[in-house]
Amino acid sequence: MTDQITLRRPDDWHLHLRDGAMLAAVLPETTRHFARAIIMPNLVPPVVTSADAIAYKSRIMAALPDGSDFTPLMTLYLTEETDADDVAAAHASGLISAVKLYPAGATTNSASGVSDFDKVRGVLDRMAEIGLPLCVHGEVTDADIDIFDREAVFIDRVLDPIRRKTPGLRVIMEHITTADGVDYVQSADRDLAATITTHHLIINRNHILVGGIKPHYYCLPVAKRESHRLALRAAATSGDTRFFLGTDSAPHTDANKLSACGCAGCFTATNTMPILAHVFEEEGALDRLEGFTSLHGPAFYRLPVNESTLTLTKGTPAPTPSKLATIDGDVTIFDPGFDLLWQVTS
Repeated sequence: MTDQITLRRPDDWHLHLRDGAMLAAVLPETTRHFARAIIMPNLVPPVVTSADAIAYKSRIMAALPDGSDFTPLMTLYLTEETDADDVAAAHASGLISAVKLYPAGATTNSASGVSDFDKVRGVLDRMAEIGLPLCVHGEVTDADIDIFDREAVFIDRVLDPIRRKTPGLRVIMEHITTADGVDYVQSADRDLAATITTHHLIINRNHILVGGIKPHYYCLPVAKRESHRLALRAAATSGDTRFFLGTDSAPHTDANKLSACGCAGCFTATNTMPILAHVFEEEGALDRLEGFTSLHGPAFYRLPVNESTLTLTKGTPAPTPSKLATIDGDVTIFDPGFDLLWQVTS
């Protein structure tokens, strides 16, 4: 039996770092294991312009732990007023690696997102022309659409029409949660990929609702039926290069999670790699873990793979902290519900 595996150092292709004190607290949890991460721009106010991205990147770099070689890959938040020339200039300078599309009201801090997709047609056309990827939060927000159906409806009503009208646009469906998302990615031969989170490989909607509401398992997109979770696990462990890791690690203080209107998000930066080793071993796919965490993402983003490595070793169960202390209050670390036998050892 394999009890040690060495990978190219992984990257996180979907990460929330927040800002200020929260940024300072959570950033070391990512830099400990990951070389790069696509940084989400949904701050308040959001990172809309190249000037915003320069300022936010400077704050991230100032918060890096001593000796860290972590590289934040910046994104811009797409609005109906986004300037295509500003986007193109930011891409040409190497400042940004993608643009993020939030349907207005879909998730945390998405009020500035897009309602009328025709108004961003010019930006999307320019992105297709220059090869800049579009990261998509793939849910509709129509009140008459059940929350568990929002991803499938988004594919039909929004994403597929966008891709047909904008040939050559490179799209990442972020944090897919359904078999529908898996099938749609697999139906494309190019220019389409998807990230899969750590927590969506572990939980289904029963984990949130059965035996009492579990706020720390509440996320958006919300976890779906068990059949969808199994489809995600099959995709992640398949070796298909169109699927790669995006943790969507999203820190909220316990006070904000355990409230009358609790925030959506699971904080997984601390223990993602041990959890993924467990999942891939269960699926008999440890030999494909490096692809999912370290190779497929760079290939889609047209970036080199990392030269450094990370080693995981299997042993006796290791204690995992349950909380991360911040100035604003504790953040609960995602609990997978099983002992973590795999640990990062170097």
